[in-house]
Order: sequence, then C-alpha cells, then structure tokens
Amino acid sequence: MEGAEKEFERFAREQARSLMRQAYLLTGDAAEAQDLVQETMLRAWRSWPTLSSYEQPGAWCRQVLHRLAVGRWRKLVVRHRHPLAESSATPATDADHLDVVAAVRALRVPERRALVLHDIAGLSVAEIAGEMQAPEGTVRSWLTRARAQVAAQLGISSVTTAEERRS
Repeated sequence: MEGAEKEFERFAREQARSLMRQAYLLTGDAAEAQDLVQETMLRAWRSWPTLSSYEQPGAWCRQVLHRLAVGRWRKLVVRHRHPLAESSATPATDADHLDVVAAVRALRVPERRALVLHDIAGLSVAEIAGEMQAPEGTVRSWLTRARAQVAAQLGISSVTTAEERRS
C-alpha cells in the first residue's frame, strides 16, 4: 500500500496546479475552486487502484472536475431562482479577474471546457477532441468562437494559436 500512496502523492502533486487553474477559471472563486480540486483528488484517491492503470488518469480528473463544476452551476441556478438570505460575504476580488471569469462563464459549456482544457490545462486540440469525444475541427471551432467572444467582452483583439491555424 505504501507504494500506491507514494504514486498517488506524486500524481496529485503533478495535477493539482493545473486542476486549480481550471477550477478557478470555471468557477471564478478561489475557495470554490480549491473545494472542487480537493473533491476531485478525493475521488481519484478512492478510485486509485483502477485509475492508476489508466493511460491518462489526468484526463479522468479533468472530467470529474468539470462534472463537479457543472453540478455547482446547477446549484447556483437553483439558488438564483429560489434566493435565500446570504449570510456569508464574498471577499473582494481583482476586477480584471472578475471580468475574465465573467467572460469565460458566458461561453457555452463545450466552448468553455475546450478553452480551459487548451489554454489552462495545456492540452492539444487532438487531446481535447479525444477527451470531449468531438472532431478536431469542432474543437478548433469552439476555441476560435470562445476566444472571439471573450476578447469581445474584454475589448481586446482575438488570439488564435498556431496549432489552430494549421489545419
């Protein structure tokens, strides 16, 4: 068991930073992002005997993180429709971060997910296509539309990567 624990600790260290960046961009809240990453890592630990044999266990974690974030969004929609008195205050956040997070959150889910996987997790278009079970051309289209929409909301020029322009 000690070998499995060390292997998982190494894996968790390798994944944590990328997952945290993804979670923050998906939620816009550092505390919520940390909770999502911790829940993802807890689920990974529980599934480690099977997960460790996967070719890409990081992809499994990204999928779990995304599903947890979607579950959070659904809860927020319910709360918005049925508001309760909020007792906790939200700490102040840099306005630029809020603008970026708001622009990303305004994207359709596939575009948002593709953008986060590409620009935050560093996956290639081919890797995203495999993970999202979509053609590479569709992923490139999602990325182009997502960047254009975010750029328009932020008032900056849209950026397309060399990889996206290639095919």
